[in-house]
Amino acid sequence: MAELIAGVGDIVISGNPDDQLKTYALGSCVAVIMYAPALKVAALAHVALPDSSLAENKASKKTGYFADTSIPEMIRLLKEFGIQNHQQVWVKLVGGANMMDSHGHFNIGKRNVLAVKKHLWKYRLGAIAEEVGGRISRTVSINVASGHIKIYSPRKVKRSL
Repeated sequence: MAELIAGVGDIVISGNPDDQLKTYALGSCVAVIMYAPALKVAALAHVALPDSSLAENKASKKTGYFADTSIPEMIRLLKEFGIQNHQQVWVKLVGGANMMDSHGHFNIGKRNVLAVKKHLWKYRLGAIAEEVGGRISRTVSINVASGHIKIYSPRKVKRSL
């Protein structure tokens, strides 16, 4: 089984049933996971920030870094894999924790989750499941053959989404 890793700002996609897509250490970042069950194609983005307007140069190099650039890029990549109607895709979200701001003033995690949802709605997509918020780091993987998602966190039992 090949493991395709999405670092911060990366998007990975596969239609190989032997592959697993994975991203590590989601704190305030959000993993956006899209899966087309009929074609067995999975995509995963590790989104770090809600808006690319202050760093457009970075957005052009790392399209998965921002919520507003990652969603259109994921849709484009899915089309390259033969998904002509993005309504054939389900979406799940993981991450968006409030890791460092105990008072909740900045709460980048919550802002990331809201921005991802806003940009999903532009494509008439919504998350069918999510594990977001809290104050824990998460690692997440998706099996391309089954669409099964596993979430790992320190001091918590491994779980499915």
